[in-house]
Amino acid sequence: MIASMTPTPDTADVFHAIADPRRRQIIDLLARKRGLAVGAIVLAMGLAQPAVSKHLGVLREVGVVTVTKQGKSRVYDLNLDQLRIVQQWVQTLEKHWEHQLDRIRARAEQRAAR
Repeated sequence: MIASMTPTPDTADVFHAIADPRRRQIIDLLARKRGLAVGAIVLAMGLAQPAVSKHLGVLREVGVVTVTKQGKSRVYDLNLDQLRIVQQWVQTLEKHWEHQLDRIRARAEQRAAR
């Protein structure tokens, strides 16, 4: 039987890939400690190595992490450029939140002035 080459939703884009909380934990870990070997990620996450490798594979497929071979180790690092689309989306939402906060602040000031 031949495996399908159609991407799964998790591997289709960055948003699907980072939807998983464990993958976000890996991203957070790599943001704090750049260039970690799989073994170090396994220890920090407290997960089985196959599970960590699967999550890293999904993140690698969408380009969020890069992998380099250093001796016998595979070292993972963040590719922050691939997360830029997430940052831009969040910035759009921040504008909405700021507008909502401005409206709440104005209402509070109106009530306080009464």
